[in-house]
Amino acid sequence: MAKYIEMPKLADTMTEGTVVKWLIKDGDKISTGDEVAEVETDKATMGMETFDSGIVHRILVPAGQKVPCGTPIAIILTKGEVAPADGSMPVVAGAKAAAAAPVTAAPAAAPVAAKSASAVDSGARIKASPLAKKVATAAGVSLVGVEGTGPGGRIIARDVPAAGSSAPAAPAAKAVASTPAGEGDQKIALSGMRRVIAERLLTSKTTIPHFYLTIEIDAAPLMAFRAAANAASEGSGGPKLTVNDFVLKAVVVAATRVPAVNASFAGDCIIQYGSVHLSVAVSVDDGLVTPVIRDAQKKSLREISEGVKDLATRARSKKLKPDEYSGGTITVSNLGAYGIEDFCAIINPPQAMIIAIGAVVKKPVVGAGDQIVVGQRMKITLSGDHRVVDGAVAATYLGELKKLVESPALMLL
Repeated sequence: MAKYIEMPKLADTMTEGTVVKWLIKDGDKISTGDEVAEVETDKATMGMETFDSGIVHRILVPAGQKVPCGTPIAIILTKGEVAPADGSMPVVAGAKAAAAAPVTAAPAAAPVAAKSASAVDSGARIKASPLAKKVATAAGVSLVGVEGTGPGGRIIARDVPAAGSSAPAAPAAKAVASTPAGEGDQKIALSGMRRVIAERLLTSKTTIPHFYLTIEIDAAPLMAFRAAANAASEGSGGPKLTVNDFVLKAVVVAATRVPAVNASFAGDCIIQYGSVHLSVAVSVDDGLVTPVIRDAQKKSLREISEGVKDLATRARSKKLKPDEYSGGTITVSNLGAYGIEDFCAIINPPQAMIIAIGAVVKKPVVGAGDQIVVGQRMKITLSGDHRVVDGAVAATYLGELKKLVESPALMLL
């Protein structure tokens, strides 16, 4: 019986993938575990292995083609097997049937509209965010017939009707239509990554009660400490440490001292994590990814520095593995290198906190003896999920962070 290589689901957020490059061709002999293609997900490009052995009868999806997860993309035969007849290819929900021929491009997504009865009756795949599905399951609510207000008509958490509510649910806010494109305008198709970013950030801002605290820190001790550390490192042929490296280390150490911030909201409970898995926002060509330094509380300053550089490099070349950008418990976003002095970041769900780091700037400050002197200051803003973290707890955390940045030797003890 013919076997099929299918588009794999390589991450929780992945619903479709693109075959970037085939590493095999029709007629090739392959064995279980062989890498047969490079596949692009919403966040990375990675190699895909086959689970079967045999002869590649036909590649069904050409390089550059995007198809839903589970779609057959190649046929494998063993010796003596006959190729499947046209029309005998398995049909995948949400995908076009491929009958021993390349898969055709999927039609463009239709505008947001109410789902028709015929679409529901035909068993069409319900487009819903993972959080919406989780909320619906917990509430015992069916998503059939629910109109989605997310990108591309996707059902998001706020669209899920409240279970057992005695009061009628408030109507979901409708997205405001954009101004139609005119002459000289350009339509830029949403990439898989941009769609995921849009959905997750919309969910975050509409379902998580954000609050913000900003603190100004004396960065002069950190800058002096960094200069001395880099001079010693350079003398021994070692790499230079960045301001961000020190800040990341301080964020982690402060989280071990105020563990209540290293948590997430889980519906009927709060999960407080025993390890700090640090997500670091990295800008890439198509958006933003947050690779994770796992068990960061066990890592030295240098290990964190090397880990961030490695993850950032591979993130920009889309070579991250799924487990390298999932499972974070706290996120840090640093726009200081762009000259931004302070900003508020959106929480990266399901985390309860994100730290926004501004630039180190020189400014007049009141020094000893009430004299005006030139100081170096840095603003740090905490965005918190008020369901998990109270203002006093967040303020305590920022106080610990301030103490570490202003006395950087403490974070190395």
